[in-house]
Amino acid sequence: MIILQINTVINIGSTGRIAEQIGETIKKNGEDSYIAFSRPGLPSSSLPVQIGNQQDIYKHVLISRLFDQHGFGSKTATNRFIEEIEILDPDIIHLHNIHGYYLHIGILFNFLKVINKPVVWTFHDSWPYTGHCAYYESVNCEKWKIECHHCPKTKMYPQSWFFDNSQKNFKKKKVLFTGINNMHIITPSKWLKDQIKESFLKNYPIGVIHNGVDLKIFKPSNSVNFLSSQGIKKKLTVLGVASIWDKRKGLQDFIDLAKLLNNSFQIVLIGLSKSQIKSLPKNMKGILRTENVQELARWYSSAAVFINPTSQDNFPTTNIEALACGTPVITYDTGGSPEAIDENTGLVVDKGDINGLKNAIDTIITEKKKFSVVLCNERAKKYFNKDDRFMDYYNLYKELVR
Repeated sequence: MIILQINTVINIGSTGRIAEQIGETIKKNGEDSYIAFSRPGLPSSSLPVQIGNQQDIYKHVLISRLFDQHGFGSKTATNRFIEEIEILDPDIIHLHNIHGYYLHIGILFNFLKVINKPVVWTFHDSWPYTGHCAYYESVNCEKWKIECHHCPKTKMYPQSWFFDNSQKNFKKKKVLFTGINNMHIITPSKWLKDQIKESFLKNYPIGVIHNGVDLKIFKPSNSVNFLSSQGIKKKLTVLGVASIWDKRKGLQDFIDLAKLLNNSFQIVLIGLSKSQIKSLPKNMKGILRTENVQELARWYSSAAVFINPTSQDNFPTTNIEALACGTPVITYDTGGSPEAIDENTGLVVDKGDINGLKNAIDTIITEKKKFSVVLCNERAKKYFNKDDRFMDYYNLYKELVR
């Protein structure tokens, strides 16, 4: 069996690592794994297939910025990629993020309808069923349930400078993404499954497979010496992690939280840019984005609590990475983010409630035995072990090729 996965990146970021680990599972079971991607990442155990080049990406970005036609650039790159698919002749085509300025979705999906191969599509956000945005929770928009128009997020990813083409994009996606004979949609959260059930994709089979993490890497470890080496002594670490820190991820919420915490706490944010680090208040420590997962695991293990003040999300992998390292999670009541935890492994706070974040921290510190390292790690082992979750994908592949 030959499985081809398609994603924006390979073996970096949350979606890149997910595709990589699914590929590892495929190979362990004696099958052939290929991962097609746009932006180079870390070396992959799967056979890599690059789609287009940097120039293609720049052109696609320009089309998106000028005309709000994200997903309708990269014609040449997509046609060349389809030629490679035809040569490869995969048994399963597994889509992840097909947005990201590298694919022409019209060319790709018309091809998928013709070749009639089984398609698995993992939704990491809501972009496939909206006319523009990848997330809509922060503006409480529900136009996608009927038809997008007058989009309130054209200035957000994928940003458009001048036009709002959301209505036309919505209609095009509806035509393109429906009518595939053998497509299964997978979501990492129950929340996103319920959302899709109200969209134009509701007639497809929709299953839930939670994201998984590598428990050999993300596990509890002794953190005292590590914190000392980072210049943090005798303080309780409050940790936040993101690939890109923007309004959606809650950077300002952390800054506001820092004003409420006393000197016994140290906020550490990983994934900031150099300019963001320079602008932080003195009682916050900023760290550049890292793809060193071993170092990331040490930070998770060192934290007294992990906070995810995201205003819109699906099923953040950072939550389960923290749990696997034995660290309780505080998250806003956003999307599928609360699904990672239970009453013994974290707390859920109303979106934007900074005092609620502080109170949740105090509760977890005070009731340390209730929110123990053991319980957090056990929940990760039970529900979010990558070996189990990505085996769910392999079992789905086998069902589809029977």
